[in-house]
Amino acid sequence: MGRSRGGWARSASGLDPAGDCCRASPQLDWALLESALSTRTACWAHHEALGLRAAENAVCVCDGGERGAFRQKGASDQPYLWARLDRKPNKQAEKRFKNFLHSKENPKEFFWNVEEDFKPAPECWIPAKEIEQINGNPVPDENGHIPGWVPVEKNNKQYCWHSSVVNYEFEIALVLKHHPDDSGLLEISAVPLSDLLEQTLELIGTNINGNPYGLGSKKHPLHLLIPHGAFQVRNLPSLKHNDLLSWFEGCKEGKIEGIVWHCSDGCLIKVHRHHLGLCWPIPDTYMNSKPVIINMNLNKCDSAFDIRFREPGGQRSKGASLCQEIST
Repeated sequence: MGRSRGGWARSASGLDPAGDCCRASPQLDWALLESALSTRTACWAHHEALGLRAAENAVCVCDGGERGAFRQKGASDQPYLWARLDRKPNKQAEKRFKNFLHSKENPKEFFWNVEEDFKPAPECWIPAKEIEQINGNPVPDENGHIPGWVPVEKNNKQYCWHSSVVNYEFEIALVLKHHPDDSGLLEISAVPLSDLLEQTLELIGTNINGNPYGLGSKKHPLHLLIPHGAFQVRNLPSLKHNDLLSWFEGCKEGKIEGIVWHCSDGCLIKVHRHHLGLCWPIPDTYMNSKPVIINMNLNKCDSAFDIRFREPGGQRSKGASLCQEIST
């Protein structure tokens, strides 16, 4: 489970989303942060990295049979996209919990009656991995939420933008990541869901979180998945407040939402621009400065994704000018 300490948040790895770090102080405990990051790999935080904050745009891909049965056509072992959905307390229970916190008590000591205190969850909802359970009931985290997942089904309007990036007939998903042969290029490709099993990804696009990357348009929305940890920070600044602040403000690579450190013990630690008093979104993000190519068999995937872009002359073609859509 994730914990928020002095403005930064840490989480266990795996498919287990942790608690919300929004209650943390905007000031960072630098000594604690530096001691925790003795062995680390730093990656970009696009919106909400795995396990660091409750967000509907977090998704995972897992086996339908392994993660629990849900009424969906196809074999039980077929890979499916799952969307993040936390169970939250009802108004009465939330009020009791807030009053308990205001008394400066340890939130872990609060007594929850999960069957009565929480809003109903969809029948297909499952708790995240490694969630503690007592008498068969999942234990809420320190923010009073029970992190979990629901399958992304094609006809569910709530997850229509999630379902737009996946096709279960072809068992593929639309993914954005670095080009395998050129780190200076981004690549959009149709990736087999089997290659994404037990991974978590971030959904970005036209209708997600204010669309900070300017993808698509209202008439032609575009949504993509980004695997968590796919974009590593190459020239990481030292773990000092002024150095990080200067890096975010003055470095081209620093025009991102935040940094997530992947520690050797499996924990994730995130520093967001907001922790440093910086705004997000920002114009001209680092991702938008990179050219993009599309790598897929459009004949095979034509019915899977409706990817249409406008060329400079006004004509429309399949995938011809995605680079301009993202870079301008």
